[in-house]
Amino acid sequence: MAGQIHLSADPEQGGVAFVTLVHEGKFNAMSRAMWLQLKTIFETIQADPNLRCVVLRGQGGHFCAGGDISEYPGFRFDAAQLAHFHENEVWGGLNAMLQCDVPIVAHIEGNCMGAGLEIASCCDLRLAATDAKFGAPIARLGFPMAPKEAALVASAVGSTTARAMLLAADVFDAAHMCSQGFLTRQMQLGDLATHVQLVAQRIATLAPQAARMNKQTLRQNMPQAPVEIAQEAIKNVAIDSDAVAASAYAYANSAEHREGISAFLEKRSPHF
Repeated sequence: MAGQIHLSADPEQGGVAFVTLVHEGKFNAMSRAMWLQLKTIFETIQADPNLRCVVLRGQGGHFCAGGDISEYPGFRFDAAQLAHFHENEVWGGLNAMLQCDVPIVAHIEGNCMGAGLEIASCCDLRLAATDAKFGAPIARLGFPMAPKEAALVASAVGSTTARAMLLAADVFDAAHMCSQGFLTRQMQLGDLATHVQLVAQRIATLAPQAARMNKQTLRQNMPQAPVEIAQEAIKNVAIDSDAVAASAYAYANSAEHREGISAFLEKRSPHF
């Protein structure tokens, strides 16, 4: 099973949609199919005038543990395929979230790592359990975060925390992420679902047009908005896929990249 993303609505919570990441046995790690679903789902949400709030969550006690590394040997060692994955599949899903005018509330439990951190960074309010864990320890896998994704994460978690995550593979708790302004609030796991529900219901009772216009204004006029930061970070990178592959994704077939992924799949420590 390649994982799925479910879109549902509770009739008792008018105007609230629920987006649930589901990848059993993998802490809801994002597969390629899930990235494509993420884009389609948020485009659907954006086009629905009846929706007033979205709650994004993971199934089974975890938000999202990252990417589905079992898929990586099939495409990551080819620069063109790697570029397509990040520039079209991953960024397509993340950008659909960033361009969505409906308020998005993240319900974060357990692991919020790598791809999960990127998805959470696209949400408007982030509510987490006190025992949730946050990081992007991809240096252990022998590859960097893609330029747009790194800019997005740094804009949300702050430069200092982003550097610690990417350069030292540090993993942080909810208290730290709350102190950095990434989390709107942290609370005990037993209280989280109820609080998320109350926040979503409150948003749904407010003026929906005003909410959408506020998101548009924040997206367009704030100099530190994630979309603008990401665009600035890659402004000197040609949009031609061959040019992108020759620069940002030139590491695709490197020995370091292959060793990191092989070591993870073989359940051993990498030798860089």
